[in-house]
Amino acid sequence: MSRALYQRRRRALLAEMPPDSLLLLPAAGEAVRSRDVDHPFRQDSDLLYLTGFPEPDALALLAPGRKGGEFVLFCRPHDPEKETWNGARAGLEGAIADYRAAEAHPIAELDERMPALLEGRNRVYYPLGRDPAFDRRLMDWLAVVRAKVRGGVRAPSELVASDRLLHERRLVKDAAELRTMRRAARISAGAHRRAMQHCRPGLWEYQLEAVLVHHCADRGARFQAYPPIVGSGANACVLHYVDNGHRLRDGDLVLIDAGCELDGYASDITRTFPVNGRFTAPQRELYELVLAAQAAAIAKAVPGNRWNDPHDAAVRTLTAGLVELGILSGTRRSVPKLIREERYKPFYMHRTGHWLGMDVHDVGDYRVGDDWRRFEPGMVLTVEPGLYIAAGNAEAPPAYRDIGIRIEDDVAITDDGHEILTAEAPKDPAAIEALVGTRA
Repeated sequence: MSRALYQRRRRALLAEMPPDSLLLLPAAGEAVRSRDVDHPFRQDSDLLYLTGFPEPDALALLAPGRKGGEFVLFCRPHDPEKETWNGARAGLEGAIADYRAAEAHPIAELDERMPALLEGRNRVYYPLGRDPAFDRRLMDWLAVVRAKVRGGVRAPSELVASDRLLHERRLVKDAAELRTMRRAARISAGAHRRAMQHCRPGLWEYQLEAVLVHHCADRGARFQAYPPIVGSGANACVLHYVDNGHRLRDGDLVLIDAGCELDGYASDITRTFPVNGRFTAPQRELYELVLAAQAAAIAKAVPGNRWNDPHDAAVRTLTAGLVELGILSGTRRSVPKLIREERYKPFYMHRTGHWLGMDVHDVGDYRVGDDWRRFEPGMVLTVEPGLYIAAGNAEAPPAYRDIGIRIEDDVAITDDGHEILTAEAPKDPAAIEALVGTRA
């Protein structure tokens, strides 16, 4: 993303903020993995969205109408010794020159300078409750300002969660965001194709994970948007399975839920395919049912429809199919009653999608008032129905047990319909069978 784009975002947000308000966005913290080893740092998405600033130990401040400049950035100054160990920093100079802050101050001076910056402001937006330590610091700064009220200083009287201010903006993607998400989707779709090609009985689940991660990193997406799920056989019935430590068996399916992160934007794809390249008859019956449910759901992802419409379409298709296969008792006429009674839930227990963007489960309300939100161009969601028939599910005939299937695509709402960003990842059963194992 260009620095000019971040600047435009800030200007648009500042124009919406009340003139006597202030927005505070602290950077994400570094997280210890074990002893002297940290997890790779990932910036807070809200701060990244507005500034592009990639470092920890930082705080962005936006103050409409402020004479000294509306964008102030607190960050780490240059430190030759620490930079020798941990790499270059933007420093105060880079915060101004490269990230277009009007002012930059050392993060160590935050407690000293913040009370003065709060003076004269009525409303403070910040991520309320996200970081209890930051909440306490803000209360301390406000106490300093309130102590001056008798001297004529005006102290903030409103603390407002910044989510509402920022997350509605993040929900609808602009052209630059959609370009990045298309690139991320293409890279991830290629990774899923490559995993299919390399798959064969006897490999370990983590070896397919390695194929996915290597493909993405080799094409510029070094990090995954979330820990990859590679679940074969019964493991595919565990929704958030991340052990990835079992051997792939001939005759099993393998479910892969994985997507890269590119320039701060996530992709999210799930494909399920036979380890040996050939669906058994029961596997194919369930797979084609999930595929039909996904097609019905995607058809509902158009402007003006409600958020829940894809889910309702998927549930109808899955429930009718489970009846037809004899997994649910009933007739086609009993499908509405089975849905009302949620008889499908032992086999399909999750929702059909979520918002997608800078976060995998991205920001944005799913309901507006008492009704489901309506789709608008620029929104991006996943569509991911599934069926999970664990070994202990006595309702299902034995031939269908130990089968878990999910099919997931990333879908952008357009002016006249939708765009499937992840269409390059095969999901037609014949196409999958033609691809699996071709590089084994």
